[in-house]
Amino acid sequence: MKILIICTEKLPVPPIRGGAIQTYIAGALPNLRHKHQITVLGRSDASLPDDELQDGVRYCRVGGGLLEIYRDNVVDFLQSSSERYDLIHIFNRPRLVNPIRALAPNSKIVLSMHNDMFKPEKIDPEEGAAVVENVDKIITISNYIGQTIQDLFPAAAPKLQTIYSGVDLDRFVPSYSPKATTIRSRIRKEHNLTNKKVILYAGRLSPNKGIDVLIRAIPELAKKHKDIALVIMGSKWFSDNSITDYIAYVRALADRLPIPVIQTGFVSPDKIHEWFVASDLFVCTSQWQEPLARVHYEAMAAALPIVTTNRGGNTEVIEPHKNGIVVENPPNPGEFVEHISYLLSNPEKGKNMGRYGRTLAEQYYSWDRVVNDIASVWDEMENMPVKKTETIHSTEPDQQAEENTVVLPEETIPIESGIEVEKEKSPKPEEPAPIEHSQKTKRRRWLGRETTGSRFPEKVEELSRMYQEPTSGGDSLPQDNSVQTGKEDIPGMKNEEHSLTNIEDESSSNALFVEDEESSSIEMFTEESSSAEAEQVEKPRRKLIWKQK
Repeated sequence: MKILIICTEKLPVPPIRGGAIQTYIAGALPNLRHKHQITVLGRSDASLPDDELQDGVRYCRVGGGLLEIYRDNVVDFLQSSSERYDLIHIFNRPRLVNPIRALAPNSKIVLSMHNDMFKPEKIDPEEGAAVVENVDKIITISNYIGQTIQDLFPAAAPKLQTIYSGVDLDRFVPSYSPKATTIRSRIRKEHNLTNKKVILYAGRLSPNKGIDVLIRAIPELAKKHKDIALVIMGSKWFSDNSITDYIAYVRALADRLPIPVIQTGFVSPDKIHEWFVASDLFVCTSQWQEPLARVHYEAMAAALPIVTTNRGGNTEVIEPHKNGIVVENPPNPGEFVEHISYLLSNPEKGKNMGRYGRTLAEQYYSWDRVVNDIASVWDEMENMPVKKTETIHSTEPDQQAEENTVVLPEETIPIESGIEVEKEKSPKPEEPAPIEHSQKTKRRRWLGRETTGSRFPEKVEELSRMYQEPTSGGDSLPQDNSVQTGKEDIPGMKNEEHSLTNIEDESSSNALFVEDEESSSIEMFTEESSSAEAEQVEKPRRKLIWKQK
């Protein structure tokens, strides 16, 4: 079949700048390309050509960054292309489905979901219902994601299928293997970690990932285990080592710990495995409803025992006390202390858990299994009859114009003619009823502006005073899940997703922190760098409704 894979607007493919979805696609392509003619459409990158053929796969790249910009570029790509694809596989962007269905009525459409992108704050319910109707299959990376979609849109149930992700078992070698021993010895020597019991955190440094909770657990752990060290592998965003207030806070906490702390910053994808084999146990501290972090697969492949949180889909790959231990109350540092201390005090138990995790990775989480599962879905789509489709036409008198028009809620645009149509005036909508504070806006920012350059040392001191942390030792760090300011608790730090506080008035800051739709990290756009993008975002949202019989 001729297949078009559409990635997200955030990061390029191949995953030269990291990214779970990009890694997923890259891991599956080498085998899938043998049977199908594949084109991958993704965002452009300065280090990659806009159009290239690599290992039998065509890569096309268009402008991204913001979904609205990327969606328009995807539509332009399909309109200008002479190719007619048998199957279009869209990753994690349900809002791309309807315009693509309008342009490709005879293609099968598969939607792979890696996050909670069907929530009302992510997609309008009417648009979401149309998406469910327009796709032929919805693949999810965890049962948790599938269930959230089904709860919101029951009609999606027969189209849902969970396909767990995979890991490169040749690169993420088990810590007890000869290859790992060599890497482990080198990394530990380079960073003065010889004879240390190394606790590894791997992930973005954002409040919803919760690394601060682990750091606040360390002083109590250090009382019982004098030979521990902490490795924090990650940064604000993929390929981005800039400093936010939260990262400054994390560094201020880490500087006061009585143990060695290695903060790696961003690590390129081809080096991540080295830190896994250099460590003794892996800790995932997610505070938000994690779809299912791929670091769990990497930890299992490296034969590390896992301590993870009961959030989202994380526990779906954990067999309690066989390959990992689950933290039931993630905001509580004390529970991390309990479980990590158990593994440090019982090293043989930890090694056995790691070996069992490696066995699970080999049996269930290889890329070969992922490829087979995706190939089965594609084969199913190939043998599925094409559904009849119909557009919801406008009331234009010209029948020919009507057939080439997709009706939008706020504007009408002929698909092929390119002729601008005057936007119809519509009656002023009724004043909406008040909504919950947590749903007022998708745009959020963490308290404060970004800390950069020469301001960093002063900012750390300011944060240290603000959070009333001790000046040395670290034993008296607060053990609850709130952050003390000296006046009152910072709002938003005690709830389940204690990471972010909604702020409606963005005009008071020259930096805007928004929750990233792909991975719920925090991403920063400055007014200077995003003015053009922001201008395009202000355009009316297009909803292209296409119904299938």
